Amino acid sequence: MPTNVNAYGTTSAGTPLTAVTIERRDVGPHDVKIDILFCGICHSDIHFATGELGPLPVSPLVPGHEIVGVVTEVGDQVTKHCVGDRVGIGCMVDSCRECDNCRAGQEQYCLNGHTLVFGSRDRDDSFTQGGYSQMIVANEDFVVHVPESLDPASAAPLLCAGITVYAPLKRWGAAQGKKIGVVGLGGLGHLGVKMAKAMGAEVTVLSRTESKRTAALELGAHDYAATGDSETFTRLANTFDLVLNTVSAPIDINAHLGLLRLGGTLASVGVSTEPLPLNAFALMTNGRNIAGSQFGGIRETQEMLDFCADTGVTAEIELIPAERINEAYERVLSSDVRYRFVVDNASLTK
Repeated sequence: MPTNVNAYGTTSAGTPLTAVTIERRDVGPHDVKIDILFCGICHSDIHFATGELGPLPVSPLVPGHEIVGVVTEVGDQVTKHCVGDRVGIGCMVDSCRECDNCRAGQEQYCLNGHTLVFGSRDRDDSFTQGGYSQMIVANEDFVVHVPESLDPASAAPLLCAGITVYAPLKRWGAAQGKKIGVVGLGGLGHLGVKMAKAMGAEVTVLSRTESKRTAALELGAHDYAATGDSETFTRLANTFDLVLNTVSAPIDINAHLGLLRLGGTLASVGVSTEPLPLNAFALMTNGRNIAGSQFGGIRETQEMLDFCADTGVTAEIELIPAERINEAYERVLSSDVRYRFVVDNASLTK
């Protein structure tokens, strides 16, 4: 029989999240049941809950896609996980497994559409529900191992924010001798700084004002530049191999393209709902590239977690009980968090 669990969700777009009860399916042959310990709060959770990305597909809708927990039950054909394992779930819980992209280990780009951890129609025709809940049941193929050396609360944001910056840094060759510019110093940006430095690159944080200079240098950045000063774009012209844009608001895309050296790439991972005007000459000069990146595949997510265990990279977090999720949403929107809120799911037992 399905199991009812406590959760926090919204019953209509734009209304505060409240305590709700949701149903989790039985454990199937290839499923694992996970008691959720911690779940990070991502800006995209807010986009969904407020209706910015469209009407709610189900009511209530329970967000949350940065999940760390412990396996409590496995299906009779599960081979990848055991009861007692510390595991994680990120943005997706299924894909077609058959298209070219899935076969390449890039399930996030499934040509038939991946199944998000919340707000997607699942294989049993129900809708998926996310990590602001006591427990989740998921297919073993979309569950990753969280190394024991990582603090589980600080590791939760790695399941989305971490892989979202790791994938483009790896793809465009962040390494010794490379110069990386990271636009923004929020939940994504601070992990971009940490990971790029751990990969051996020279990292410069690009932020609108001088207010985050000290914080950036404390996180390991080699340099800092305020993009609100037009001289910054002159001083740093033709400097970077990669500029990683992590902000969820419009930026001057053409000015930032001018920071790239020959063949450099501007990769955007922050989600802005507004269009970004592009001047073709800014792109053509120096043979520059502009690209987007959407989290990562399952193999790459596991690789990222192992990398973080080896290098000691985790998120800087503020741990909160579930009843403070609405407050956390407001503070995320006002950029009042360093650098990621994480829900202590033990609070859902109340």
